[in-house]
Amino acid sequence: MKRLLVVWMVISLFAGIEAKAAVWHIRSDEGGENLIKKALEKANAYDTLYIHSGNYPEHGLLIKKPITIIGMENSVIDGKFMGEILTIMSDNVQVKGLTIQNVGEDFLEDRAGIRIVEASRVIIEENHLINTFFGIYLQNATDCQVRDNTVVGSAIQEAYAGNAIHIWKSQRILVENNLVKGHRDGIYLEFVDQSRIFGNTSEDNLRYGLHFMFSNYDSYERNTFQRNGSGVAVMFSKHIKMLGNQFNDNWGGASYGILLKEISDGLMEGNTFRHNTVGVYAEGANRIDIQKNNFLHNGKAMDIKGNCMDNNILSNNFIGNTFEVLTNSKSNLNHFEGNYWGQYRGYDIDRDGIGDVPYRPVNLFALVTHKIPAASILLHSMLVQSLELAEKLFPQIIPEQLLDEKPRIKPFSYDQN
Repeated sequence: MKRLLVVWMVISLFAGIEAKAAVWHIRSDEGGENLIKKALEKANAYDTLYIHSGNYPEHGLLIKKPITIIGMENSVIDGKFMGEILTIMSDNVQVKGLTIQNVGEDFLEDRAGIRIVEASRVIIEENHLINTFFGIYLQNATDCQVRDNTVVGSAIQEAYAGNAIHIWKSQRILVENNLVKGHRDGIYLEFVDQSRIFGNTSEDNLRYGLHFMFSNYDSYERNTFQRNGSGVAVMFSKHIKMLGNQFNDNWGGASYGILLKEISDGLMEGNTFRHNTVGVYAEGANRIDIQKNNFLHNGKAMDIKGNCMDNNILSNNFIGNTFEVLTNSKSNLNHFEGNYWGQYRGYDIDRDGIGDVPYRPVNLFALVTHKIPAASILLHSMLVQSLELAEKLFPQIIPEQLLDEKPRIKPFSYDQN
């Protein structure tokens, strides 16, 4: 009997909350100022606010209760460059379907279109953010979702730009199917653990399409990073999974598809690196499995420094790259095996699909151009042919231990889209 009474009390409590939940309709033609701000103040926990079509010149909106805000078609909150627009400081909030624009730059504070502060179970979806300095900013957040948003900026210089999606000191965040462009970094994570970056397109950003710092046990999968200053930087992190991403057209004097710096125990599988200055640049990267990736038509496919150890570079395609592997060390502490090398000229007498002669992917001319970049003008000259002959006669000139004992004769049929 007591147990039934407790169950009845719990049901009554939730029924009471649901009964009190109201629906608010906000229309710009109703007249007056700060219509959304006033509705937020009057609304109770778990109410729903529908923002109807129109332009709402408001900023400094604060949410401190569980609530749902749904923007109807062409509902625009315009900050008029006066400051941050929407700050969420409550659990269980949903913001959907709004256009949020014109935050205004401020170099003393990181203003954002939408900010989540010390909150859980917040969903930000299907919004369009324009000229918001920082787009969507999460700090000390847990179990939140940022999905299907478009965040577009017009940044010109890194020093005067914010990030499209900025996440700091948070856990279990899902960033899914967003389009981010025109910012300093497309997506930025610092001290962010157990989170997933999935299906996003990050393009035309000044610095990185995606930037990890001090973040562990995260994954990014099936994203496209294109025409950024550099594609992705993963720095001072561990246990990161990098699966099925596209790194395209990240060109520049110091550009790369991905930078791995001081990271360990990760997996990079099923990615495609196409038309990047450097496909993968690794420095202080240890125990990373780099396997089943496509390296297509990059300047340098891989630049792996001598302080990288115990990495496995297995079963990748290296096709059409100017230089396949570059290093700054005469020794090799990593394992290359079973890759397809487009520049391999060996043979396969027993027809087992494996070259009968080991392959050394480090090119002597690559070492020359690394030390003297201007020498690249000689790429197709007779001098380069002479260097290739010197490699064959004196193989000790290039790293003797960096070789693939089982080079593939034919490329793998991985998806190259």
